[in-house]
Amino acid sequence: MKARARELKSERTAKGKRDGETDLLDAVNALPAPSRKMAKRLHEIIKSSAPILNPKTWYGMPAYADADGKVVLFFRPAEKFKERYLTLGFNETAKLDDGAMWPVAYALLNLTPTEEKKIAALVKKAVR
Repeated sequence: MKARARELKSERTAKGKRDGETDLLDAVNALPAPSRKMAKRLHEIIKSSAPILNPKTWYGMPAYADADGKVVLFFRPAEKFKERYLTLGFNETAKLDDGAMWPVAYALLNLTPTEEKKIAALVKKAVR
């Protein structure tokens, strides 16, 4: 919550447009090695799959927002909540609806080409 309060205050007091990608990369670079490597690769996948999304931080986590500033997806490093996996999550603005029930969060232990393809497809679907 403290991170989110700082983000909101910073957004209100910044002159001109904030550089959300710099904020996101600063957050990624501050991560321990295993999560940092995965987070950097996720950033590349997300940027190439949905260049219309705007990188930013959200509650101190790397996130990507639509043109209205609403967070579409984020990833939560394992260390943030002492979990054994990084979480890739989608908010309600993501267009992942599939019937009456669908997943909105995914646990990631490792990124192989198979997972990378699945993530790219999910991100593309989220912003269709």
